[in-house]
Amino acid sequence: MTNTGEPGARRALMWSFTNTAVGKFGTLFISIVIARLLGPEEFGTYAVALVALAAVLSFNELGVSLAIVRWEGDPYRIAPTVTTISVVASVAVFGAGWFATPTFAAAMGDSDATDVVRLMLVCVPLNGVAATPAALLQREYQQGRRTAADQVNIWLGAVISVTLAAAGWGAMSLAVGRVVAAVVFTGMLIRLSPARLNCGWNREVVRPLLNFGLPLAGSSLVVFAVGYADQLVVGNRLGAQALGFYLLAFNLASWPVNIFSQPIRAVAPAAFARIQNDAARMDQSFRAAFRLVLVIALPACAFLAGAAVPIVTVVYGEVWAPAALALQWLALQAAVRIVFELSYDFLAVKRRSVTLMIVQVCWLAALIPALIIGARYGIAGVGIAQFAVALLVLIGGYTWALSRTGIGLVALIRTALVPCTGGTLVWAVGYAATQGLEHPFAAVLVAGGVTLAVTAALARLSRDSLHLLRKIDVLEEVAS
Repeated sequence: MTNTGEPGARRALMWSFTNTAVGKFGTLFISIVIARLLGPEEFGTYAVALVALAAVLSFNELGVSLAIVRWEGDPYRIAPTVTTISVVASVAVFGAGWFATPTFAAAMGDSDATDVVRLMLVCVPLNGVAATPAALLQREYQQGRRTAADQVNIWLGAVISVTLAAAGWGAMSLAVGRVVAAVVFTGMLIRLSPARLNCGWNREVVRPLLNFGLPLAGSSLVVFAVGYADQLVVGNRLGAQALGFYLLAFNLASWPVNIFSQPIRAVAPAAFARIQNDAARMDQSFRAAFRLVLVIALPACAFLAGAAVPIVTVVYGEVWAPAALALQWLALQAAVRIVFELSYDFLAVKRRSVTLMIVQVCWLAALIPALIIGARYGIAGVGIAQFAVALLVLIGGYTWALSRTGIGLVALIRTALVPCTGGTLVWAVGYAATQGLEHPFAAVLVAGGVTLAVTAALARLSRDSLHLLRKIDVLEEVAS
């Protein structure tokens, strides 16, 4: 029987939401300051480095750390082996990335970004060291401890980056801040971990770990290609400055997804893993989480899409206005991402690694030609391509994958109907305010007020799903 004094899923969810909310609001504020200090060109150079870092982080620990979260046996038995695999793999990836950096920077239209990219790559081996402590904290629902480390990571990096940017360091200021914060963050995770960090090699678990992790690592690599193909195409076809505009729009569009859906995703895999042998409860829990994510994130995405132009103008200034061309479509695509991310976690727990890979490959195969065609029409065309492919492939692919686990299409449509209606209303009001009100701030104020009202109404209509998630602590009893 699990000790009732230990933090459960409900408390972890509260900590995760608080952590994400504070962190994302802080990140948004910091990005505004940085964007105004650097401007599109320097911000574009940083964007090149960020894409490179995301590429190598997508597979640097071979996917084995997630095994700790969903391992049916004692996770501490496999932890030393996971650490060894993660560290060795991440060091190898760092070395390969270092030598490939000049070629990558030139292909992205900014050869001057080489030094910034190489400095950012220092985060890769740090990530490999931190993989096991982070997974153990998630497994044990220790989101309070993780919150402390995350907040130090965000704010320490922010203070360093803003200070250096104001001193004229340009894009390098962001890289320095990121690396220094990553060093401190890794040390905190090791210190706060439920178990001491040790390397080891247990032959009995190596094969199961690799059998689980490698398909997910491959899938994560494809996920990266899907998630960053647009930025790769923009940098290669339109240049680093256009990439700066696009990255700002992408980050702003991702904000509601990160702040609202990420807290649930931080808890859901561990919760799903504890009841993975109870099909009925898995179905109920997934649909409840699915409904709640839509309720709190769809209106925010619709707000960004409908009022894109005044939002960018008010928040970032006139110089960044071109970013709104992409934002209006990327915000809609972000709404589809909400469905994808939660479904991905659910299917991973259900051991559908091969299915996930198939869906990702199909998505990527459709996305790349669409992005290349869309780039002919600038960053707006790239945003349209993202949204169109997401609708055609993601919804169809993940609906098929979920149906194979017993999640019915009709039930999902019924669950999503009310949130989608509310999101449509928010978008319509935001678009009307943009067209009808001359002052950008007034348009943002009107659209924002309607967004809050619709979100509150949707939350009230979704009390049953919220009630079910509040009872998620009983899942701990299942594991005993």
